[in-house]
Amino acid sequence: MPLVRIDLAKSSSPQLRRAVSETVYEAMTQIANVPEHDKFQIVTLHDEDQLIYPAQGYLGVSYTPAIIFIHVTWVAGRSLDVKKAFYQKIADDLHAKAGVRKEDVFIVLSDTQREDWSFGGGLMQYAPK
Repeated sequence: MPLVRIDLAKSSSPQLRRAVSETVYEAMTQIANVPEHDKFQIVTLHDEDQLIYPAQGYLGVSYTPAIIFIHVTWVAGRSLDVKKAFYQKIADDLHAKAGVRKEDVFIVLSDTQREDWSFGGGLMQYAPK
């Protein structure tokens, strides 16, 4: 049930956009135990001046205008080890598949409760029993 928001520069190629989308989905299904076909993503393209990051870097990480912001909202409950493996797989695979600098892969996870989701129809499909 994750909702993924991917923010990239308008100058990114369609191939890179697909690679990011598929890489995140693969990490969700292979590492984070997300069910197959549970792929809800919003890809937004931005002018270079709309992707803002510290030019001097942060926490020892330097960034370039090719930074990719990935925000995953999902149901809480995944372990610290799963989250670490998830981050690493995305950075490693984007580097291997698309030549993305690992430092330019910025990921944030937001945990929610099952009842915080409606998949349509005005229903709470995961309502408590």
